[in-house]
Amino acid sequence: MFDVTANAVKRIKEIALKEKHEYFRISVDGGGCQGFSYKFNFDKKINNEDKIFKFSDVKILIDPTSLNFLKGSKLDFVNDLIGSYFKITNPNANSTCGCGTSFSI
Repeated sequence: MFDVTANAVKRIKEIALKEKHEYFRISVDGGGCQGFSYKFNFDKKINNEDKIFKFSDVKILIDPTSLNFLKGSKLDFVNDLIGSYFKITNPNANSTCGCGTSFSI
């Protein structure tokens, strides 16, 4: 349903240990140059409706609405010429922006 690469797990662990957060949250918001945008942040609590995905020692939270947009997607952490960032490969997206943070369906 949702997958995470080893690079993403490693980076989430590094940040979570430093910031003392237990959960990594992924959500989809309206807006961005393509209509929807991905949002990544850390959280210390679980909301009642959150779905929890465990990868190694990492716990990822996704709300049900966002999960509908993310089904079949994969989270990665990329280091390239434009910097280091989390990237989602989403098979449901018809188009994405150049930086990969927004998409349309």
